[in-house]
Amino acid sequence: MDFRPIFLVIGTLLATLALVMLVPAAVDAFAGNSDWEVFAICSGVTLFVGVAMALTSRSGKMHLSIRQAFMMTTLSWVMLTFFASLPLFYSDIKLSFTDAFFEAMSGLTTTGSTVITGLDTAPEGVLLWRALLQWLGGIGIIVMAIAVLPMLKVGGMQLFRMESSDQSDKAFPRAAQIATAIGVIYLVLTGACAGAYWLAGMPGFDAFAHAMTTIATGGFSTSDQSVGHFNSAWIDLIGTVGMIVGSLPFLLYLKTLQGDFRSIFSDTQVQTFVSLVAIVVIVTAGWLWLENGLDPVLSLRLASFNIVSIITGTGYATSDYSLWGSFVLPIFFFIMFIGGCAGSTTCGIKIFRFQVLYAATRTQIHHLLQPHGVFIPYYNRRPISEEVIVSVLSFFFMWFLTFSLLALGLGMLGLDYLTALSAAATAISNVGPGLGPIVGPSGTFQPLPDAAKWLLSGGMLLGRLELFTVIVLFSRSFWRG
Repeated sequence: MDFRPIFLVIGTLLATLALVMLVPAAVDAFAGNSDWEVFAICSGVTLFVGVAMALTSRSGKMHLSIRQAFMMTTLSWVMLTFFASLPLFYSDIKLSFTDAFFEAMSGLTTTGSTVITGLDTAPEGVLLWRALLQWLGGIGIIVMAIAVLPMLKVGGMQLFRMESSDQSDKAFPRAAQIATAIGVIYLVLTGACAGAYWLAGMPGFDAFAHAMTTIATGGFSTSDQSVGHFNSAWIDLIGTVGMIVGSLPFLLYLKTLQGDFRSIFSDTQVQTFVSLVAIVVIVTAGWLWLENGLDPVLSLRLASFNIVSIITGTGYATSDYSLWGSFVLPIFFFIMFIGGCAGSTTCGIKIFRFQVLYAATRTQIHHLLQPHGVFIPYYNRRPISEEVIVSVLSFFFMWFLTFSLLALGLGMLGLDYLTALSAAATAISNVGPGLGPIVGPSGTFQPLPDAAKWLLSGGMLLGRLELFTVIVLFSRSFWRG
């Protein structure tokens, strides 16, 4: 395999990460925090490595084969996480390397699980760096879902291929144009969210940090109490809307700006997602009102924010929902798996895969009733190919197998049943908080053993890169070419 195109891309990404590191360095220098030197030195080291990789890997025309694209996707995420963890490791918050790597992986995969306590008094540079990592991870995931995953035919993502041609050199220029346009939309949405938070009463720095992690559906906050720290109905409303905006396909925003105003409302994936969110919110709010005796408006506010936060994989919390009762606990556990729409910043299995699975199941039932009939499954009013159905079914199998193995591994390390199960689910779904007193919305992942943190870091990477992108690297046939 020719590694030069891979190292060229990774080198460029590392150089970009190094330049972004200068932002928290400047903030810390302005605030008088000594951590600015850590960020500046780490930026210099990352820039040197990135530029060296890029300059020594230039090889004329850029062309990525399928095997190179698999390698590039996984290796770039691991390399970026390693260098992103360096400022956290050397900063004044005194994290071990395991904790720093876990936090950086949680940031770049927009998971939102944290090992840091005392966020309210943490240096501003560290808080900003965590938010920036999630913001960069969010845009990276969108670009990956548009340009790379459809080409790799991972988990049914070929449904969203932009080009009929398989040749990557034809697909990439178009993908680059679309990625640039979507980057601008992403920037504008973040700015609008920050402005709305600020107008609702959030301090400027907090508004900026939370806007980045809201649109990226990441969930890192500047307070140990998450968004509940602000105790504002308006902030909760803005956060809820922002998380939903981040969980819809960004390609549809681009189509809307190009004049196709019906594209968002006519997309069946969006319709299913919004309907599902509405149903779960109403059921949960009703439970809080009738069983827990909360005010109807407060019930709707708490249910809306926290349900949207978990179903989109953001991971914010305004209340410890693990104390809401026995009926609500399984609801939160199951919606962790769902995620948002393909081509958004969200995580999880994704809505379109459930739609494909439903369509395939419905067709199978019709075949059983009428063996000689011809029945074709449809997605978004288009027929679904056999290849896509097999890809989606394989994804479901691998997803639940990986989840089971991850939960068993955590159980072997001494974690209790609820913590092991919910931590595995929240890692592979990139949600953030789990359930229970340890990793729940009122706890952190700090008490877990180091081995569990490395296992969960691997789970976050697998979930974020749609499983097969990483798993394929461990097959002998991949290396034989």
